[in-house]
Amino acid sequence: MKRNTKIATAVGAAALAVGGLLAFGPVAASGDTGPPTGPAVRQHMMTDRQGYGERYGEWHGNGVGDTRRDGGCTGSGAPAPQGTLTAAQKTTLARMAEEEKLAHDLYTAFADRYDVRIFERIASAETSRLTAVRSLLDRYDVTDPTAGKATGAFTDPAVRATYDRYLKQGDGSLNAALNTGRAVEADDIAALHHALTGLTAPDARQIYGNLLAASERHQEAFEHAVPNA
Repeated sequence: MKRNTKIATAVGAAALAVGGLLAFGPVAASGDTGPPTGPAVRQHMMTDRQGYGERYGEWHGNGVGDTRRDGGCTGSGAPAPQGTLTAAQKTTLARMAEEEKLAHDLYTAFADRYDVRIFERIASAETSRLTAVRSLLDRYDVTDPTAGKATGAFTDPAVRATYDRYLKQGDGSLNAALNTGRAVEADDIAALHHALTGLTAPDARQIYGNLLAASERHQEAFEHAVPNA
């Protein structure tokens, strides 16, 4: 129980990072269309840290203090305006949906195997992230490659191979699973930086910037959890 409490504390920051993620539906949007290092993202991350500090005692006590247990959003606001995506950017958007599903399915599998809350929490956050990406798919009339796919099933064979590799990599121990989570978030961060290169559509930049901020918090949570495993 002591180990689980420490890991739950680490994931508190990651779960809070999802607030304001979605820009369509249950989303708090900044309206900032600049790069992911712009004022809106910095303010978003500052708010996350403040919220984490205020709730630290709750998380440290039993790991269930935050009312946003499902990784959802509590804010509201208008999405950034629609822009234009190139054919390559639409392909990237579809791939992003599969990568978010990969993370969700992987963390769900680890949550079933290991008795810690970090995987359950971040898997819930990945559900909100996938919803955000799907909103862009719908807005730009891009076919959703994750629609109707069972857990561990993917349209792209390369994504399926990556999922299988990571699943096997984290199967040996809790420590291995936590390190796998850290690697998955590093992949997401790199992919999001690449996706933002040359992207001009304000709504897509908004979503990707928020995804990037959340991925950095998830990675930080895994990094804090690994020494406690």
